[in-house]
Amino acid sequence: MPTPTAPASPVPARRRRRRLAPLAAAGAALVTALAGTTAAQAAPAQQVDPTDPDLGPNVTVFGPGTPQDEIQATMDALHAQQVDAEMSADRHAVYFLPGTYGSQADPLQFGVGYYTEVAGLGASPGDVTVNGTIEVHNRCLGDDTNPNCIALVNFWRTISNLTLEVNTAGQEGCAGTTNFWAVSQAVSMRRLDVRGPLSLMDYCSAGPQYASGGFIADSRFDTAVTNGSQQQWLTRNSVLGDGWSNGVWNQVFSGVEGAPSEAGFPAAPYTTLDATPVSREKPYLFVDDDGRYQVRVPDARKETRGVSWADGVTPGRTVPITDFYVARPGDRIATINAALARGKHLLLRPGAYDVARSIKVTRPGTVVLGMGHATLTAVGGAVPLTVADTSGVVVAGVTIDAGTQESPVLLRVGRADRSPWADRVDTLRDRLCARSALWVRIDPRCTTGENPVTLSDVYFRVGGPHVGKADVALEVNADDVLIDHTWVWRADHGVEGFATDGSAGVNGDTERWNTNTGRNGVVVNGDRVTATGLFVEHFQEHNTIWDGEDGTVVLYQNELPYDPPTQADWTQPDGTLGWEGYTVGDDVERHRLFGAGVYVFNQNNPGIVTENGFSVPEAPGVRLHHVMTVNLSAGTINHVVNGVGDAVPPSTSGVPEYVVDYPAP
Repeated sequence: MPTPTAPASPVPARRRRRRLAPLAAAGAALVTALAGTTAAQAAPAQQVDPTDPDLGPNVTVFGPGTPQDEIQATMDALHAQQVDAEMSADRHAVYFLPGTYGSQADPLQFGVGYYTEVAGLGASPGDVTVNGTIEVHNRCLGDDTNPNCIALVNFWRTISNLTLEVNTAGQEGCAGTTNFWAVSQAVSMRRLDVRGPLSLMDYCSAGPQYASGGFIADSRFDTAVTNGSQQQWLTRNSVLGDGWSNGVWNQVFSGVEGAPSEAGFPAAPYTTLDATPVSREKPYLFVDDDGRYQVRVPDARKETRGVSWADGVTPGRTVPITDFYVARPGDRIATINAALARGKHLLLRPGAYDVARSIKVTRPGTVVLGMGHATLTAVGGAVPLTVADTSGVVVAGVTIDAGTQESPVLLRVGRADRSPWADRVDTLRDRLCARSALWVRIDPRCTTGENPVTLSDVYFRVGGPHVGKADVALEVNADDVLIDHTWVWRADHGVEGFATDGSAGVNGDTERWNTNTGRNGVVVNGDRVTATGLFVEHFQEHNTIWDGEDGTVVLYQNELPYDPPTQADWTQPDGTLGWEGYTVGDDVERHRLFGAGVYVFNQNNPGIVTENGFSVPEAPGVRLHHVMTVNLSAGTINHVVNGVGDAVPPSTSGVPEYVVDYPAP
């Protein structure tokens, strides 16, 4: 098919967005605290039993004394319920108390479906051992003639904090060759000690067996991991005892002992950082020796390598569960905010929460931890979650959905509005932080660099299970924020978006363009923001806009929207064809990006053209390492970055165009 062409155009001179880094003056903090105190006084304190907390009906806790046939039956039933429940509202968490489950002769083997978290309740991964397999297999979405078995939509599930002794006894043929973890976006594997083979693709079922990326952190493997068909993957702060087998387009390793060399790039599509610039492991629930439930909150670290638990318990602080407000779906947001204002942390039981006014996190060091992919859904155009510009806040294990009425943003870190003199106040505060020990004690902003606001496994959806509308999904206005694995998704498929007459067109894409609306996925205005594992897809203008200084991104994955109806719908106001999948503001002087890809699949109109996958300012401190574009059989990207790199039209489907370094050394 002939591909429309257009003359190369220079990078458009976009007006850089006004820096929105928030003002954290002591007076404002005092007003907030006083307002919170008033609200807190009106709300009764929640009583939480430290040894038997009420975690809700969708949390299952097994002990080593639980009969194995009971565990097997429970897990088989849960998997059968969730294996195809991609757009359901069900959420589940399954926890294993310290001990051993399964044996060499009688292994425990089960699958993990949608919206299911499986985790050990030990202080370290070695406290819980599963002798068996914990698996995700392909979904076969076709028929007997064309089974179409893939892992491309195996999203939203979690495994963490245990030792897996891989034991496939009883599984015949191909199924018994490895532990399969065939997943794609919004899936994390954390704090695992895996002894035995692991494959990130399911090569046993009828093809094409594609998989589309995921995340491993703080884990150790004694046998080579098979990457297989994974299109992109980030492995961070882990140990590969026997290496990594193959790769497709974009495999990134950061702070990984035994990681493959990047010397053969791009023939071997590896990007390897010896150490992770900034990291903080995700908080985790555990039970101490006295049977009390606690949450371990790991410390933030810089320039790290290997697992955090190699020498014992992960460094950090322990927060008793009695210091949490344990929320359930249906709780009033005013009650949750009162508990937060009173100094409580927030533990979200599995489920879907309708949020018609913002959950506000204002106190330094607050932990918001979701169990079983707890989901906040915007109601009436609300901003479901806001985090103040302060130090040490951690939000982890939470999914945030757009609602049917447009929200300005789904999660905002730092204040949105800013007075003209705020930069001067920031400068004054920085000087006080550097020169006054007293000021350091009273202003939590002084320690944000050492104790950053951290988002771990926080996922966003605009559409999918229902109609969704949001201008921006994630907006970061604060400095020194760490984003550790996120998938920011404007839905390319789901139960919504079909024409009113019931016809679907091409997967309902034309209707979806006007139904599920999202302009930008991620907007970063803060300085010194780090992202490890930034997955952003299908937004209707720039998927990611980075306007802060000294930003660092380790693995970026983007797929441009499938569904622009016409080229006019996918053209910038200045006439540039399409919006870049990743753009850095014109005034930015320092930025680093490692291992990044922008993909095109304009299935609604294959003739659509995008000029550049990436755009960045021409500044000595702005450096891109190992970036690429690729065509998935529909649409065209003319260049990789700033007019550099050859086009990827449909005739090159599946073959990436790489730029090793930009600008070239």
